[in-house]
Amino acid sequence: MTDAQHIAAVATHGVDATTLDADDSAAYIGVIPHALQASRARRWGWWYYAEYRIRTMRAYWHIVAGYGILSPVLYLLALGLGLGTLVDAHTGGVQGVGYLMFIGPSLLVTSLVSEGTAEGTYSVMDYFVWHRVYYGVAATPLTPKLIVSGEMAAVSLRMVVQGALFWLILVISGSTASGWSWLMVPIGVLAAMSFCAPLMAYSATLERDNSSFSFIERFIIMPMTLFAGTFFPLDVMPRYLQWIGWISPMWHGTQLARAVSYGMPLSPAAVAVHLGFLVGLLVLGWVLAAVQFRRRLTR
Repeated sequence: MTDAQHIAAVATHGVDATTLDADDSAAYIGVIPHALQASRARRWGWWYYAEYRIRTMRAYWHIVAGYGILSPVLYLLALGLGLGTLVDAHTGGVQGVGYLMFIGPSLLVTSLVSEGTAEGTYSVMDYFVWHRVYYGVAATPLTPKLIVSGEMAAVSLRMVVQGALFWLILVISGSTASGWSWLMVPIGVLAAMSFCAPLMAYSATLERDNSSFSFIERFIIMPMTLFAGTFFPLDVMPRYLQWIGWISPMWHGTQLARAVSYGMPLSPAAVAVHLGFLVGLLVLGWVLAAVQFRRRLTR
């Protein structure tokens, strides 16, 4: 094989130096490492980028930890022990359990969805417009799909940490009644990412901050929080408002979280619908985000 053929093989297929004889290895020193790096980046680039994002999160780890601890404590004190005492005294609880146990899973899901919203909006805008990090990453062998996957992987890991802290506080406060309650953490992460992914796709289309993120917070996140069965069962609302919960990742995640937390009855069909909605929205969001990232980074 000629030198040109060897170089082409290395660049195209990422040939390992151990597969070449001594003469060939000496001849191509300095070429193979670069080709191997490119090959590995195309395979594991999503994790390389996720590792970078996780390292940047260390700059505000105290905020993540503080929010993960203070938020559930304040929620549980105000709504669980404060309002919950009144609800339990007058109604005897909700769905056969105390109000604190009823809202615990919904508060976990809601807090993660809210945090996922911030990561899918301002963080993406930051890396496209203000610090333009994505353009630097796109100059490497990482494709837009790998960047999107790495971004979502890093945010998911952050959600796992916050969700685990929230769950531990629920367990300590006696707000769970099942050995399967730990499943609230992956359920909450799934709900958060199913909403974060479409927001990433939308944020990738914006050239500047036009207050649309504030609109999302006020007219999408807030109604979902209030009308998605977070503080009371969805079926007690007027039927013409229940659709807000049906299309909300919060409600689907909350229903699953309550089932694993204290055994709220859910049929296998209902479980399949809730999981199917969340997974389907996550996949759709990933596809749309990958398309928008590619358009933005390759134009």
